[in-house]
Amino acid sequence: MGIFEKLFKAENKAVSQVKIVVGLGNPGREYEGTRHNAGFDVLDEVAKAAGIEMRSQKFSAEFGQGEYKGKKLILLKPQQYMNRSGQSVATAMGFYKLAITELLVVADDLALEPGVIRLRAKGSAGGHNGLGDIISKLGSEDFARLRVGIGKAVGISRDYVLMRPDGEQAKLLKDATDRAKEAVLCWVDKGIDAAMNKFNKDPEAKSPDQK
Repeated sequence: MGIFEKLFKAENKAVSQVKIVVGLGNPGREYEGTRHNAGFDVLDEVAKAAGIEMRSQKFSAEFGQGEYKGKKLILLKPQQYMNRSGQSVATAMGFYKLAITELLVVADDLALEPGVIRLRAKGSAGGHNGLGDIISKLGSEDFARLRVGIGKAVGISRDYVLMRPDGEQAKLLKDATDRAKEAVLCWVDKGIDAAMNKFNKDPEAKSPDQK
C-alpha cells in the first residue's frame, strides 16, 4: 500500500464515526426561552461552539451537520412538538444507520434543582413526554440523555414548564445551559462514561479542551 493510499484511508477513518445530538422543545416563538425548551437552548449553544449552522429542515426537524473532534456531528431539534419528538429521531437514526449508543438526547427535568445537570447512559422517560415518545419509537431506553434541571413545579406542572424563568432561576438555567453545552461536547469527544465522570461530579466542569 502506497503512502497516499494510507493517508487517504486514515483521513476517511478519522471522520467515519457519526454522533447525533437531539435537543427537545416545542417549536414556535411563543415557546422560546421557556423551561420546557431547555433542550433547544442547549443545542443552539452546541451548534455555535461546533460551528454548525441550524438552517436546514430535515427529518421533520431543524437540522445541522458538521465535524467535531474528528467525528461527524448531527444536530436535531424536532419540530413536531414535545410529545411527538420520537419519529424525527427514529427517522434520522435509520437514515444514518446509527447504533443507539451514538445518540444523546438533551431535555429539561422537573426532578432536578434549577441549574443542575445530569448525564445518564440509559433509563426510563421519568414522566417526560418527549423522552417517552423517543423510547416508544426506538423501542429502547438504551440511549444517553442529558437532563437540565428546571426545578419542582410551582402550581400546575404544564403551566410551569411553559413559562419563562426570571430572576435568580433565569441565571441558574443560563449557567446550566453553558455547562450542558460543554457536557455534550465532552460526550461527542470522549463518550458517555467520561462525560458522566466529569460533569455529574463537578458542576463547574469544562470540556476537555478547556482544562
